[in-house]
Amino acid sequence: MSGLPAFIAAGEALTDMIQTAPDVWSSRIGGAGFNVARAMARLGVPSAFAGAVSTDVLGDRLCEGARLAGLDLRFIQRRAQAPLLAMVHETSPPDYFFIGDDSADLHFCPQALPDGWEREVRYAHFGGISLARPPLAGRLVEMAIGLKARGAAISYDPNYRKLMDQGYDATLETMAGLADVVKVSDEDLEGLFRTKDTAAAFARLRALNPRASVLLTRGAEGAEYHCGDRAWRAAAPAITVVDTIGAGDACVSALLFSLMRQPDAEGGQHLRMAVAAGAAACMQAGATPPPLAQVIALLPAVGVAAVS
Repeated sequence: MSGLPAFIAAGEALTDMIQTAPDVWSSRIGGAGFNVARAMARLGVPSAFAGAVSTDVLGDRLCEGARLAGLDLRFIQRRAQAPLLAMVHETSPPDYFFIGDDSADLHFCPQALPDGWEREVRYAHFGGISLARPPLAGRLVEMAIGLKARGAAISYDPNYRKLMDQGYDATLETMAGLADVVKVSDEDLEGLFRTKDTAAAFARLRALNPRASVLLTRGAEGAEYHCGDRAWRAAAPAITVVDTIGAGDACVSALLFSLMRQPDAEGGQHLRMAVAAGAAACMQAGATPPPLAQVIALLPAVGVAAVS
Protein backbone atom coordinates (compact mmCIF):
# COMPACT_ATOMS: atom_id res chain seq x y z
CA MET A 1 0.00 0.00 0.00
CA SER A 2 1.44 3.37 -1.00
CA GLY A 3 1.31 6.75 0.66
CA LEU A 4 1.55 5.56 4.23
CA PRO A 5 2.48 8.20 6.82
CA ALA A 6 5.95 8.78 8.24
CA PHE A 7 4.48 9.84 11.58
CA ILE A 8 1.73 8.43 13.75
CA ALA A 9 0.37 9.42 17.14
CA ALA A 10 -1.56 6.70 18.93
CA GLY A 11 -3.98 7.08 21.82
CA GLU A 12 -7.15 8.99 22.50
CA ALA A 13 -9.26 11.39 20.49
CA LEU A 14 -11.98 12.97 22.58
CA THR A 15 -14.32 15.89 22.97
CA ASP A 16 -13.21 18.66 25.32
CA MET A 17 -16.20 20.09 27.15
CA ILE A 18 -14.93 23.49 28.31
CA GLN A 19 -16.74 25.46 31.00
CA THR A 20 -16.96 29.07 29.84
CA ALA A 21 -19.40 30.31 32.51
CA PRO A 22 -21.47 28.75 35.30
CA ASP A 23 -23.60 26.06 33.66
CA VAL A 24 -22.27 27.01 30.20
CA TRP A 25 -20.04 24.57 28.32
CA SER A 26 -18.60 24.59 24.80
CA SER A 27 -17.27 21.57 22.94
CA ARG A 28 -14.01 21.26 21.02
CA ILE A 29 -12.25 18.30 19.49
CA GLY A 30 -9.10 17.22 21.29
CA GLY A 31 -7.16 14.43 22.95
CA ALA A 32 -3.39 14.26 23.42
CA GLY A 33 -2.57 11.83 20.62
CA PHE A 34 -5.10 13.39 18.28
CA ASN A 35 -3.75 16.89 18.94
CA VAL A 36 -0.17 15.83 18.25
CA ALA A 37 -1.12 14.12 14.99
CA ARG A 38 -3.05 17.16 13.78
CA ALA A 39 -0.23 19.49 14.77
CA MET A 40 2.32 17.43 12.85
CA ALA A 41 0.10 17.38 9.77
CA ARG A 42 -0.34 21.16 10.04
CA LEU A 43 3.45 21.46 9.96
CA GLY A 44 3.56 19.48 6.72
CA VAL A 45 4.52 15.97 7.87
CA PRO A 46 2.45 13.07 6.41
CA SER A 47 0.72 11.96 9.60
CA ALA A 48 -2.00 9.77 11.07
CA PHE A 49 -3.86 9.41 14.33
CA ALA A 50 -4.15 5.74 15.29
CA GLY A 51 -7.14 5.30 17.55
CA ALA A 52 -10.86 4.62 17.79
CA VAL A 53 -13.75 7.08 18.03
CA SER A 54 -17.50 6.71 18.43
CA THR A 55 -20.00 6.43 15.57
CA ASP A 56 -22.18 9.29 16.87
CA VAL A 57 -22.08 13.01 16.09
CA LEU A 58 -19.07 13.57 18.37
CA GLY A 59 -17.13 10.88 16.53
CA ASP A 60 -18.19 12.49 13.24
CA ARG A 61 -16.73 15.81 14.41
CA LEU A 62 -13.44 14.15 15.31
CA CYS A 63 -13.23 12.50 11.90
CA GLU A 64 -14.02 15.79 10.21
CA GLY A 65 -11.28 17.47 12.24
CA ALA A 66 -8.87 14.76 11.13
CA ARG A 67 -9.88 15.26 7.51
CA LEU A 68 -9.45 19.03 7.71
CA ALA A 69 -6.01 18.56 9.28
CA GLY A 70 -4.95 16.31 6.41
CA LEU A 71 -4.53 13.15 8.48
CA ASP A 72 -4.59 9.70 6.91
CA LEU A 73 -8.14 8.62 7.77
CA ARG A 74 -7.36 4.91 7.29
CA PHE A 75 -5.89 4.88 10.80
CA ILE A 76 -9.05 6.06 12.59
CA GLN A 77 -11.40 3.26 13.61
CA ARG A 78 -15.12 3.77 14.31
CA ARG A 79 -16.71 1.88 17.17
CA ALA A 80 -20.37 1.81 18.25
CA GLN A 81 -19.48 2.76 21.84
CA ALA A 82 -19.91 5.88 23.94
CA PRO A 83 -17.66 8.88 23.20
CA LEU A 84 -14.80 9.87 25.48
CA LEU A 85 -15.30 13.29 27.11
CA ALA A 86 -12.84 15.56 28.91
CA MET A 87 -14.65 17.94 31.25
CA VAL A 88 -12.42 21.03 31.43
CA HIS A 89 -13.73 23.06 34.33
CA GLU A 90 -10.60 25.23 34.61
CA THR A 91 -8.47 26.48 31.72
CA SER A 92 -5.62 28.41 33.38
CA PRO A 93 -4.06 26.06 34.17
CA PRO A 94 -6.25 23.35 32.64
CA ASP A 95 -7.98 20.99 35.09
CA TYR A 96 -9.87 17.99 33.79
CA PHE A 97 -11.92 14.98 34.66
CA PHE A 98 -12.96 12.34 32.16
CA ILE A 99 -16.19 10.55 31.28
CA GLY A 100 -15.78 7.36 29.25
CA ASP A 101 -16.32 3.97 30.86
CA ASP A 102 -16.08 1.39 28.05
CA SER A 103 -15.90 4.21 25.51
CA ALA A 104 -14.86 3.86 21.88
CA ASP A 105 -11.18 4.63 22.41
CA LEU A 106 -10.75 1.50 24.53
CA HIS A 107 -11.76 -0.68 21.56
CA PHE A 108 -8.88 0.34 19.28
CA CYS A 109 -7.35 -2.65 17.46
CA PRO A 110 -3.77 -2.19 16.18
CA GLN A 111 -4.10 -5.35 14.08
CA ALA A 112 -6.76 -3.62 11.96
CA LEU A 113 -4.45 -0.83 10.78
CA PRO A 114 -3.48 -0.69 7.07
CA ASP A 115 -1.18 -3.44 5.84
CA GLY A 116 2.50 -2.52 5.90
CA TRP A 117 2.11 0.67 7.91
CA GLU A 118 4.89 -0.23 10.34
CA ARG A 119 7.50 -0.23 7.58
CA GLU A 120 6.91 3.44 6.76
CA VAL A 121 6.78 4.96 10.24
CA ARG A 122 9.84 7.02 11.20
CA TYR A 123 8.45 8.47 14.44
CA ALA A 124 5.61 7.22 16.63
CA HIS A 125 4.18 9.23 19.50
CA PHE A 126 2.47 7.83 22.61
CA GLY A 127 1.11 9.33 25.80
CA GLY A 128 -1.91 10.94 27.40
CA ILE A 129 -4.59 9.12 29.34
CA SER A 130 -4.66 6.30 26.77
CA LEU A 131 -1.66 4.74 28.55
CA ALA A 132 -3.57 4.78 31.85
CA ARG A 133 -6.77 3.19 30.52
CA PRO A 134 -6.75 -0.60 30.20
CA PRO A 135 -7.10 -2.58 28.02
CA LEU A 136 -6.02 0.09 25.54
CA ALA A 137 -2.86 0.87 27.52
CA GLY A 138 -1.47 -2.64 27.13
CA ARG A 139 -2.12 -2.66 23.39
CA LEU A 140 -0.32 0.64 22.95
CA VAL A 141 2.71 -0.43 24.97
CA GLU A 142 2.98 -3.58 22.82
CA MET A 143 2.64 -1.41 19.72
CA ALA A 144 5.46 0.87 20.89
CA ILE A 145 7.70 -2.10 21.65
CA GLY A 146 7.09 -3.54 18.19
CA LEU A 147 7.77 -0.25 16.41
CA LYS A 148 10.97 0.29 18.38
CA ALA A 149 12.17 -3.17 17.36
CA ARG A 150 11.53 -2.24 13.72
CA GLY A 151 13.73 0.87 14.03
CA ALA A 152 11.12 3.61 14.47
CA ALA A 153 11.89 6.42 16.88
CA ILE A 154 9.51 6.63 19.86
CA SER A 155 8.23 9.86 21.37
CA TYR A 156 6.53 9.82 24.78
CA ASP A 157 4.58 12.54 26.58
CA PRO A 158 2.96 11.18 29.76
CA ASN A 159 0.78 14.32 30.03
CA TYR A 160 -0.01 13.68 33.69
CA ARG A 161 -3.63 13.52 34.84
CA LYS A 162 -5.04 12.54 38.22
CA LEU A 163 -5.81 8.95 37.19
CA MET A 164 -2.05 8.30 36.82
CA ASP A 165 -1.43 7.07 40.35
CA GLN A 166 1.02 4.42 41.62
CA GLY A 167 -0.55 1.93 39.22
CA TYR A 168 0.90 3.95 36.35
CA ASP A 169 4.51 3.68 37.56
CA ALA A 170 5.31 0.52 35.59
CA THR A 171 3.99 2.08 32.38
CA LEU A 172 6.02 5.21 33.01
CA GLU A 173 9.19 3.15 33.43
CA THR A 174 8.51 1.06 30.33
CA MET A 175 7.63 3.95 28.04
CA ALA A 176 10.42 6.21 29.26
CA GLY A 177 12.82 3.32 28.75
CA LEU A 178 11.63 2.85 25.15
CA ALA A 179 11.55 6.51 24.20
CA ASP A 180 14.02 8.38 22.06
CA VAL A 181 12.29 11.65 23.01
CA VAL A 182 10.41 12.40 26.23
CA LYS A 183 8.35 15.54 26.79
CA VAL A 184 7.29 16.53 30.33
CA SER A 185 6.17 19.68 32.10
CA ASP A 186 7.11 20.68 35.63
CA GLU A 187 3.51 19.83 36.64
CA ASP A 188 3.93 16.39 35.07
CA LEU A 189 7.03 15.75 37.15
CA GLU A 190 5.25 16.69 40.40
CA GLY A 191 2.33 14.41 39.61
CA LEU A 192 4.18 11.43 38.17
CA PHE A 193 6.76 11.27 40.96
CA ARG A 194 4.45 12.60 43.69
CA THR A 195 6.85 15.30 44.89
CA LYS A 196 7.23 19.07 44.83
CA ASP A 197 10.97 18.64 44.21
CA THR A 198 10.90 18.85 40.42
CA ALA A 199 14.71 18.78 40.16
CA ALA A 200 14.81 15.41 41.93
CA ALA A 201 11.88 14.15 39.86
CA PHE A 202 13.63 15.20 36.66
CA ALA A 203 16.79 13.35 37.73
CA ARG A 204 14.69 10.23 38.37
CA LEU A 205 13.09 10.52 34.95
CA ARG A 206 16.43 10.86 33.18
CA ALA A 207 17.80 7.90 35.10
CA LEU A 208 15.09 5.71 33.53
CA ASN A 209 16.73 6.25 30.12
CA PRO A 210 19.87 8.43 29.94
CA ARG A 211 19.95 8.01 26.14
CA ALA A 212 16.64 9.80 25.59
CA SER A 213 16.48 13.49 24.86
CA VAL A 214 14.04 15.35 27.11
CA LEU A 215 11.95 18.45 26.50
CA LEU A 216 10.97 20.03 29.83
CA THR A 217 8.35 22.76 29.57
CA ARG A 218 7.80 25.34 32.30
CA GLY A 219 4.79 27.30 31.11
CA ALA A 220 5.40 31.05 31.03
CA GLU A 221 9.01 30.45 32.08
CA GLY A 222 9.81 28.73 28.79
CA ALA A 223 11.42 25.32 28.35
CA GLU A 224 14.61 23.29 28.45
CA TYR A 225 15.95 20.65 26.08
CA HIS A 226 18.36 18.03 27.41
CA CYS A 227 20.33 15.78 25.10
CA GLY A 228 23.11 13.64 26.54
CA ASP A 229 25.23 15.87 28.75
CA ARG A 230 24.15 19.06 26.97
CA ALA A 231 21.19 21.31 27.71
CA TRP A 232 19.61 24.48 26.38
CA ARG A 233 17.07 26.86 27.90
CA ALA A 234 14.58 29.09 26.08
CA ALA A 235 12.41 31.90 27.41
CA ALA A 236 8.80 32.05 26.26
CA PRO A 237 8.06 34.94 23.88
CA ALA A 238 5.77 37.76 24.99
CA ILE A 239 2.30 36.93 23.66
CA THR A 240 -1.34 37.43 24.57
CA VAL A 241 -2.50 34.09 25.95
CA VAL A 242 -6.03 33.04 24.96
CA ASP A 243 -5.78 29.62 26.60
CA THR A 244 -3.16 26.92 27.10
CA ILE A 245 -5.15 23.87 25.97
CA GLY A 246 -3.07 21.92 23.45
CA ALA A 247 0.07 24.04 23.93
CA GLY A 248 2.15 21.11 25.14
CA ASP A 249 0.98 18.98 22.20
CA ALA A 250 1.94 21.70 19.73
CA CYS A 251 5.28 22.08 21.50
CA VAL A 252 6.29 18.42 21.27
CA SER A 253 5.00 18.21 17.69
CA ALA A 254 7.27 21.05 16.61
CA LEU A 255 10.22 19.44 18.38
CA LEU A 256 9.61 16.19 16.50
CA PHE A 257 9.12 18.10 13.25
CA SER A 258 12.50 19.75 13.76
CA LEU A 259 14.19 16.45 14.64
CA MET A 260 12.72 14.76 11.57
CA ARG A 261 13.60 17.56 9.17
CA GLN A 262 16.98 18.58 10.60
CA PRO A 263 18.32 15.66 12.66
CA ASP A 264 21.84 17.09 12.77
CA ALA A 265 20.85 20.54 13.99
CA GLU A 266 21.96 21.77 17.42
CA GLY A 267 19.58 21.14 20.28
CA GLY A 268 18.96 24.84 20.79
CA GLN A 269 17.52 25.07 17.29
CA HIS A 270 15.08 22.23 18.02
CA LEU A 271 14.12 23.91 21.29
CA ARG A 272 13.44 27.26 19.63
CA MET A 273 11.00 25.58 17.24
CA ALA A 274 9.21 23.81 20.09
CA VAL A 275 8.79 26.94 22.21
CA ALA A 276 7.58 29.01 19.27
CA ALA A 277 4.92 26.40 18.47
CA GLY A 278 3.77 26.19 22.09
CA ALA A 279 3.40 29.97 22.20
CA ALA A 280 1.51 30.02 18.90
CA ALA A 281 -0.94 27.44 20.23
CA CYS A 282 -1.65 29.65 23.25
CA MET A 283 -2.73 32.50 21.00
CA GLN A 284 -5.96 30.80 19.93
CA ALA A 285 -8.82 29.06 21.69
CA GLY A 286 -8.95 25.30 22.13
CA ALA A 287 -6.45 22.72 20.91
CA THR A 288 -6.02 24.42 17.53
CA PRO A 289 -2.67 23.45 15.96
CA PRO A 290 -0.74 26.46 14.65
CA PRO A 291 0.36 26.59 10.99
CA LEU A 292 4.05 26.44 10.17
CA ALA A 293 4.10 30.07 9.02
CA GLN A 294 2.88 31.28 12.42
CA VAL A 295 5.50 29.19 14.22
CA ILE A 296 8.28 30.48 11.99
CA ALA A 297 7.14 34.06 12.55
CA LEU A 298 7.62 33.63 16.31
CA LEU A 299 11.11 32.12 16.09
CA PRO A 300 13.00 35.44 16.34
CA ALA A 301 11.18 36.19 19.61
CA VAL A 302 12.46 33.00 21.27
CA GLY A 303 15.82 33.46 22.96
CA VAL A 304 17.86 30.30 23.50
CA ALA A 305 21.01 29.80 25.59
CA ALA A 306 23.16 26.77 26.29
CA VAL A 307 23.24 25.91 29.99
CA SER A 308 25.65 22.96 29.93
